[in-house]
Amino acid sequence: MVALRLHIVEMGREWTGAGRAVHAWMPPRNGGGDVSKLTATASCTAHSAVVERTGEVVAQAMLVQRVAWLTGLARDLTARLVAARWNPADLDALASGVGLDGRVLPSKGWMAVRRLGWGVTPVSGVYVCDRVLRCAQEQAARALRLALHRRTLVAAIVASWPADARKRSGAEWEALRRLLPDGVSAAEIRNRTRQIRAYCDERGALPADLTDLEEPPDIAAQIVLAAADKQLITLQRTGERGARLRVRLPLIASPASGWDWAWHVLPITLPPTVPPQAKLCTPTLRVSKGRVRVDLPFQTPIGFAPATGHVVACGFDWGVNMLLTGATGRLTGGRVICDGRPLTYDATGISAKLHRLRTEREHLAAKHEQLERLLAGLTPADPRYAKLSTAYEVLGVEHERVCARIRNLNKALAWSAARWAVDQAAAAGATVMYLEDLATLEARGRRGRANAWLSGQVRGQIVEAIRHLAAKHTIAVVTVPARGTSKYCPRCGDGTSVLQHCPAPDRLAERGWAWACCPACGLSCDRDWAAAERIVARGLLGQPATRTHRTTGERTILTVVEGNVARARRPRRPTRAARRARRTRTDLHPRPAARGRSKNRPTPKRPARTAKNEAKNDSMTSSRVPDRRTVPAPFLIGSGQRPAGHAPQPGRRLPSRTGHVRNSHHRTGFHHAKATPVLALAAHRGRPSQATPVRTA
Repeated sequence: MVALRLHIVEMGREWTGAGRAVHAWMPPRNGGGDVSKLTATASCTAHSAVVERTGEVVAQAMLVQRVAWLTGLARDLTARLVAARWNPADLDALASGVGLDGRVLPSKGWMAVRRLGWGVTPVSGVYVCDRVLRCAQEQAARALRLALHRRTLVAAIVASWPADARKRSGAEWEALRRLLPDGVSAAEIRNRTRQIRAYCDERGALPADLTDLEEPPDIAAQIVLAAADKQLITLQRTGERGARLRVRLPLIASPASGWDWAWHVLPITLPPTVPPQAKLCTPTLRVSKGRVRVDLPFQTPIGFAPATGHVVACGFDWGVNMLLTGATGRLTGGRVICDGRPLTYDATGISAKLHRLRTEREHLAAKHEQLERLLAGLTPADPRYAKLSTAYEVLGVEHERVCARIRNLNKALAWSAARWAVDQAAAAGATVMYLEDLATLEARGRRGRANAWLSGQVRGQIVEAIRHLAAKHTIAVVTVPARGTSKYCPRCGDGTSVLQHCPAPDRLAERGWAWACCPACGLSCDRDWAAAERIVARGLLGQPATRTHRTTGERTILTVVEGNVARARRPRRPTRAARRARRTRTDLHPRPAARGRSKNRPTPKRPARTAKNEAKNDSMTSSRVPDRRTVPAPFLIGSGQRPAGHAPQPGRRLPSRTGHVRNSHHRTGFHHAKATPVLALAAHRGRPSQATPVRTA
């Protein structure tokens, strides 16, 4: 275990000149061959602009106002278009995929909307160019197409509504699966079922369509410039760290003609996460916290990672003891063999800080709500109203500040853990990483508290970061079912040997959660380590069942394939005394002779215990000097230096630790995070078919 310091990792770095990079991962598209493109988004900040027509320099405050006018116009157009088409007939027309002229609808949203004849016009007296209408129609088409997926799920669940709304039988599950499209996770089914059940409890009937179950979706205040062309926006790279964005912005809130629009030149400083060879794509403009944000997608060429055919893999478990626990496995002859070395990422100190910040956030939120209730019962003429309103605003600002700290710490933790996991896989020579499917994790029983605690570690951000970083190393990322990974024994591998969980290996009779022991084969190891080995086995043995989502590119294995996991010992490096003895030919225990050969020298005899040898041994200094003094250093009477070493302090414990930290409020931050060092995967000793399982006690 080594201490990790906070790294400024890729796609998570704060950049003073250009905002920060957003870890928005897009699936790599296979462009026909072995090279794909990895798409990511960098969020840059535009501090000023220049009006191209007059040469006027626009400060940040005025630039924010003009961009807000543009995004407000686009948001109003999008919201009115979505609300007008939020009915079953129009959603059926969009789902059919055929326009009014009988042709297939194009993939571009704004073109599909226009081919269906769905137009939208600005408010009377306001001039908006056709390219802004395109952007609004594109955003509306994306919102409606997302609603089509939810509509399909709702229709399938309503059509196969069970007799008991809280539990389905096996036949009811089969009927539901036949109606659902491929790739629907259990979490989506669970969430939509709960939504429909709440609607049924409130109104006493099942919803007829998604439009009855939900209101039209809210539209974000942004403008998607991907639907525009050179008449509204141009983007040009000016160097490795710079770009030039030209965009038409309104000069007033309600432009009446084309003269109220002008070209603005926005210089952008690219963050270091954007490589020089990356291709810049059309951005999205928005206003956030008084600044103009330019969400700039970029594409970088990467190698294509296949979904199957892997031999060496790394599996990671969302542990109870650690944030991440991994294991490296090799597939040989239909059998999975691990090297017997667990990989752990301990973020206990960071979790302690997050818990403290969450407690502070909840306390501030409670006080903020209390002041809101008090202000609701007062009038502005009351002398107490001004004082309470000032305190209300101060608490609101402080609450937002604490929330921002939690978000930043979660983001930094996610990218740090992802970088560590990808480095471990790259050092081991693994071509695939197997993770637990987050959609199959749900709080049940006693594990409910543990899952709720782990959900605060933003596991979704870690998965997205792992996918992004693994794509750069041409490593595939596949999710496997999480059900039963910590329940059954990895060595038995039959899915029937239930592990006994206890607090520690020397407390097997007690009930706990940190340690696992198998009564059938005698396996005794860390609970999360055993789960990580089962994840590796499920992934390597279930490769033929790997499915790739055609839209998102995410790979998953839905079929559970069980198999036993063997642990092979690594060859140990001989000690310094053994190496010196072999070099000087004084080894008292030489290696056994090879089969068919005889020793070419006699075994040396041990020296006799004589007075001369005893005196010689007493005069020699032993090489086994302790690293720390076991007794206090003597007090010096005369002059001279104090002997080396620190005097042991009473009650002071050694810094080495694993598992939960007591008094963790004194050890918070990334400098207290501990993780397994990154080492290359060594060769197993002996033949893989004769691997010797290891008991860890």
